[in-house]
Amino acid sequence: MGGIWEINVKSIKGHLKRTIGEVVLSYEELYTLLTRIEAVLNSRPLCPLSNDPNDLNPITPGHFLIGEPLASISERDLTTTRINRLTQWQRVEQMRQHFWHRWQREYLVQNINRSKQLRGSGSRPSTPALEVGSMVILVEDNTPPLQWKLGRIVELHPGSDGVVRVVSVKTVNGIFKRATRKVCVLPANE
Repeated sequence: MGGIWEINVKSIKGHLKRTIGEVVLSYEELYTLLTRIEAVLNSRPLCPLSNDPNDLNPITPGHFLIGEPLASISERDLTTTRINRLTQWQRVEQMRQHFWHRWQREYLVQNINRSKQLRGSGSRPSTPALEVGSMVILVEDNTPPLQWKLGRIVELHPGSDGVVRVVSVKTVNGIFKRATRKVCVLPANE
């Protein structure tokens, strides 16, 4: 089991190196950045909190730390702002946003690929499968840090060949059709 967290630590260190680059940060700036990145990592959904199809709350590592999901005040997007126009605080926030976008994209792609491989193998009964009632993360490019777009599958739409490539997902904003490559199934909490 240690291999999974070692891979995650390596991934996080790589993203951190790419995010900070050659910038020299003071102790306080680095501490603040690492604390905010810790919140990003501890906000990720692990599995549904309940099997209720109307419940869109997942269990996160934050639940084990403080007993509830982590929250963050939305900051304006600083990823495209030039560095010379930022205050020190905004620069740290920009680094956190860069880290979020890189890490979230890799995390979702990794989990989508893992669930595809497991679904295809048919050898593991606890694999995340595309089933009605499954909780999913919607893959979107511009989600703010600590904000995960979650939903429950309400309908499968198989193609003429019988393969499901589109699903209907119920979110807090309504029901949407999404391609299966744009949803990441969370494992069931059995």
